[in-house]
Amino acid sequence: MSDKPKIFLTRELPPETMAILREQSELTMNPEDRYLTKREIIEGVAGVDGLLCLLTDTIDDEILAANPALKVVSNFAVGFNNIDVEAATVRKIPVTNTPGVLTDTTADMAFALLLDAARRVSEGDRFVRTQAWQGWGPLQFLGSDVSNATLGLVGLGRIGRAMLPRAHGFSMKVLYWNRTRLTEQEEASLNVTYCELDDLLKESDFVSVHVALNETTRHLLGAREFALMKPQACLVNSARGPVVDEKALVTALQSGTIAGAGLDVYEQEPLLEPELYELDNVVIAPHLGSGTIGTRTKMGNMAAENCLAACHGQLPPNLVNPQIYA
Repeated sequence: MSDKPKIFLTRELPPETMAILREQSELTMNPEDRYLTKREIIEGVAGVDGLLCLLTDTIDDEILAANPALKVVSNFAVGFNNIDVEAATVRKIPVTNTPGVLTDTTADMAFALLLDAARRVSEGDRFVRTQAWQGWGPLQFLGSDVSNATLGLVGLGRIGRAMLPRAHGFSMKVLYWNRTRLTEQEEASLNVTYCELDDLLKESDFVSVHVALNETTRHLLGAREFALMKPQACLVNSARGPVVDEKALVTALQSGTIAGAGLDVYEQEPLLEPELYELDNVVIAPHLGSGTIGTRTKMGNMAAENCLAACHGQLPPNLVNPQIYA
């Protein structure tokens, strides 16, 4: 009889991670490159020791109740708002995530969206592909300068801080708003200036969102906030879709309230507000924030390590609800 733990995986992960899971567990998994239904997850989790899921999987109490002996829910993501952590805690089920590993990669993506939206790269690419381009013109696809512009960071956690060397590399002035303000010494060492959110929105040429999703940040940016921004400003969101009121953003982009946006996340992902597909002044990426081979492999290995540790009765390295061990 095998002493390997039984693990259910909701979607295939990078090859190195798959090799670890196949070698160190009795693995069952979703063989298709698609979201599983709730019923399929309930069926998959029955009788296993560990569930290794994705941010796109909603893990609620009904799923947890399908296997009272479940030893862990390991999330392949930094965020964990897809999991009912409170219900898992009541059931003494550890929940884990993959923090830290995707910081620089996501900051790279956020800055890429900023540059793309500012310089209208994707819009120009689409135009050239129509074969209608007749050559260079002095007024063609004029964008916004990034160098020496003002960047407003909404949130200054790991990824927000990782934006700083990128911004300073373009000689940008950086403003920030955060739930907890830094000390004056920290602000000086990081070369950032604190602003209340309204003031940050009024003064920034680019606003980049880097807050976690919770009840205080849902629709943090909506019609009122867009109205405060400069008409030439661009919004970048690589954090969580529901932090931005997507319908209000569409209206702001359509009306010229703000000049543009770069989005990697959406309120009802993978669905978008239909008008976003038609707007030229928005860059829409398919949630690529952590999308490099190196980062996704590190995330997968971390999620596997978390899952295997908990299945063997050990304290998992990246525990979201440590109170279950109190």
